[in-house]
Amino acid sequence: MDVRSIEDVAPEVEHNGTVPVWWLVRPREMFEITKGGHLELVSEFEVAGGGRVDPHRHPTHEFYYVTAGRGVMTIDEEEAEIRQGDLVHIPPGAVHSLRPLTNHAPIHCFCFAVGEPDARPVDYTSH
Repeated sequence: MDVRSIEDVAPEVEHNGTVPVWWLVRPREMFEITKGGHLELVSEFEVAGGGRVDPHRHPTHEFYYVTAGRGVMTIDEEEAEIRQGDLVHIPPGAVHSLRPLTNHAPIHCFCFAVGEPDARPVDYTSH
């Protein structure tokens, strides 16, 4: 499972020395695997304590960045605990789900996805 944490990355000063940057994905690092794709979606979501994201799959490279909380990410039956500052890469076609670590606190994520070339539209409300 590809989980990258801001806690494991030292900042590099960029933009003419004006801002620290924590590279979770370096420029063009995923160029080959996303080549020919398109920006499919950008969203923010929250899973309430005791809830979960139903297991599902779609033809996208999906990325979850945890902005608050802790949870358990499942990708193709592999589980990992994730928390604020983690970036998770979900490969196309991988069955994935997310649940908060406890029944009492939510997990909040920013999400974006790159669709595979020639992928058909996905109805995200029904799977």
